[in-house]
Amino acid sequence: MSQTIDFSPLTQATMADTDVELKRVFKAFRSEVAVRNLNMSVKQGEFFSILGPSGCGKTTTLRLIAGFETPTSGEILVQGKNMVRVPPFRRPINTVFQSYALFDHMTVKDNIAFGLKIKQMAGAKVRERVAEALSLVKMEDFANRYPNQLSGGQQQRVALARALINRPAVMLLDEPLGALDLKLRKQMQVELSNLHRQIGVTFIMVTHDQEEALSLSDRIAVMNNGEIEQVGTPSDIYDRPCTPFVADFIGDTNLLAGQIEQRDHTSLKVVTPSGLQVVVKSSQPYANSPPTTYPVVVSIRPEKIHLSLEPQTDNVNCYQGQVSHVMYLGTHIHCVVRLTSGDMLTVLQPNRSGATMSVDTPVHVHWHKDDCLALPS
Repeated sequence: MSQTIDFSPLTQATMADTDVELKRVFKAFRSEVAVRNLNMSVKQGEFFSILGPSGCGKTTTLRLIAGFETPTSGEILVQGKNMVRVPPFRRPINTVFQSYALFDHMTVKDNIAFGLKIKQMAGAKVRERVAEALSLVKMEDFANRYPNQLSGGQQQRVALARALINRPAVMLLDEPLGALDLKLRKQMQVELSNLHRQIGVTFIMVTHDQEEALSLSDRIAVMNNGEIEQVGTPSDIYDRPCTPFVADFIGDTNLLAGQIEQRDHTSLKVVTPSGLQVVVKSSQPYANSPPTTYPVVVSIRPEKIHLSLEPQTDNVNCYQGQVSHVMYLGTHIHCVVRLTSGDMLTVLQPNRSGATMSVDTPVHVHWHKDDCLALPS
């Protein structure tokens, strides 16, 4: 019979619904501001990801929560208590690093037990908790091996077990799968998701991998230049980005800058500098905007665009062009199309027949007005 770690001491009825909250947090290194006016809350039991490019401040944010960095100003609350002056080892938080940080001279079971021995827990209790942790990460058969005798995925499991054995309220994951190859990373994503559901502890993960964040997270915060641009569910972030940066960073998209030239209660007509006219479903941000010449950026995901050799009967968002580049991706065909206006569009088509479209082929591209967004420029 499999065992699970009992986290009940950390989930009392008096615990707030929010496990981690950052209020007006700034962090500056000398004259450089790494994090500015950060406001963020993470719910109890949530898998929350902080996503962004290198240098955006996401790792600094994680280190602030862990206590490895002290904010220049602002509050960091864990389960309602201000942690700004609390050292890392006294916070109900454990961190799993990309490098795993295992002790090479210790066996798997000794690595996992290390934190409990530091706390001088009785030997029998330590052995019991280590057995529970090994079972949780499915590493019972490797208890007496050393880290250099394990694969990358196995080392990752040991690092998770070592963090979980202390029964933290919050687990911080710093690029936890970044050191793994693609196939193993996919496998570990499934295992990490299953582990989170099984134990119910709050996970906060930092990653630059968009697919990883989308597949694992309950909610995602997208950071840019030290600030949060948007927080939302994976579908919110992907299908309803609030800014051109979020649209461009999460997955692939086509961005067409233009101006609103006409609008009614259902549609916006955006005209690009090249003269391309794009019809977009009307949305709330433009309800009070000037009637014309309002600058916007239109976002269209490549998979929302359709290619055909024949012109379409619907003349809304249908344009002539020519294939300028083709990339075969196995499950999909990636095409770049140059429109007669000179605009370039990336198109992602499912590989249904196994045939690829040739370069220089004249084509028609088209999409529905509901499948594109007008974002503030």
